[in-house]
Amino acid sequence: MSGKQFEGKFEFLEHTADVYVRAFGVSIKEAYENAALAMFETITKTGKVAQTEEEIITVEAEDLYALLYNWLEVLLVNFETKGMLYSKFQITDWVETVDLFKITAHIWGEKFQPKKHLQKVAVKAVTYHLMVVMQEKEKNAVLEFILDI
Repeated sequence: MSGKQFEGKFEFLEHTADVYVRAFGVSIKEAYENAALAMFETITKTGKVAQTEEEIITVEAEDLYALLYNWLEVLLVNFETKGMLYSKFQITDWVETVDLFKITAHIWGEKFQPKKHLQKVAVKAVTYHLMVVMQEKEKNAVLEFILDI
């Protein structure tokens, strides 16, 4: 599924029924950005998604796992309810406290157009099944998660 342009950002792992993703980043923020890119690459060819509409979203959770889940879920809900596809993600603010993780991100994309955007796979949901968040201090983060298709 993924090609050369995504090398070092994410890869698709073997899974019998769903899409299993491993996203990378030199920082935890970049890994979360690449996780979102991987999800949309599962849905369509992100290279064909123009970055003409910018939105700012804020996501909160009690830990890094719930933050990953909530981040991807908000983006998936935007796709399902507004018909928005995204191809660029930039987390501009990352807040961690004892009981709260919060990110603010700028996301760019455009409305789904059937003639322009090839539909690859319909993602039904993000899951916690086999979810992994690995981080070495402030660098080299790896995220693994399954998308229910």
